[in-house]
Amino acid sequence: MDIKVLGTGCANCKSTIALIDQVAKEKGIAVKLEKVEELRDIMGYGVMSTPGVVINGKVVHAGGIPGRDKIEQWLLGA
Repeated sequence: MDIKVLGTGCANCKSTIALIDQVAKEKGIAVKLEKVEELRDIMGYGVMSTPGVVINGKVVHAGGIPGRDKIEQWLLGA
């Protein structure tokens, strides 16, 4: 599963990456986590507020840290 976290390096972006990584490890799901910090690339996804989360090429979240339950749904549903 290919997951990109879109953001310029703010605390919320770092927390989002850590939380996704933690939930994936707890669930035993292999993920490829990538941080996208280039503003041009973030805008290419149409995300205006960060952090944004892209799973397998599809934007699933934008703005604020996603909840643990939401992350579990993404990982189990993808």
